[in-house]
Amino acid sequence: MNLKFEVLPDEKIECCRDLCNELMVYQKSKAHIKPELFDNMNFETRLIPSINKAIHNYTVVVKDEDQIVAYVYSNISSKETYSNEFATFFDMSSVYRDNVACLSQFYIKEDYRQYGIGSKLFNMSMEWIKQFDDVDDYFIYVSNGNNDALEFYKRKGFSISHDILEGFITVLRNKKQ
Repeated sequence: MNLKFEVLPDEKIECCRDLCNELMVYQKSKAHIKPELFDNMNFETRLIPSINKAIHNYTVVVKDEDQIVAYVYSNISSKETYSNEFATFFDMSSVYRDNVACLSQFYIKEDYRQYGIGSKLFNMSMEWIKQFDDVDDYFIYVSNGNNDALEFYKRKGFSISHDILEGFITVLRNKKQ
C-alpha cells in the first residue's frame, strides 16, 4: 500500500461519486430498519446537496496509487440545515450557537479497514472542525445496523444523544472542549 491523504476542494468532489454511492449500498446492507430509504440516497441526493448547503466543507480522500480507497466529508452548517422535510436531526433549542459541525460521510473500502486510516481521517476532521470558534456542537449520524461505526465514534469521545426516524439513524454528539 502506498497511501496518500489529500484534502479535496469542493470543485473536485466528483471524484468521490463512486465511493459515496458505495457507502449508501453498504449502509443499506447493514440496515434492519427501513433499508428501502437508502434506495434514493446517492452522490447526487446526499453529498452534493450537503456541500451546497454548508457554510464550510472539508473533504479528505485517501488514495492508494491513483485509486481512491476512503473519504471523509465534514461540514459547518447552519443548525437550521438539520431540520428539513426528511427529519429534524436534533432539538434546535439544545444548540445555542447558529452553526453546528457535522462529520457527515465517512467510508473506507473493506480491504483498507483496520490500518488506522479511519482514525487518521477522523482526527483530521476533528482538527478542522475545532478551528471554528463559532461552533460548540459536533454531530455524527450513524445509520442503523452500522454498529462498528457506532462503537468507533464512541471510542473517539462521542456519545449517543438520541435516535431519529424510529431508529433509522442514531445521533451522536460531542461538545467543544
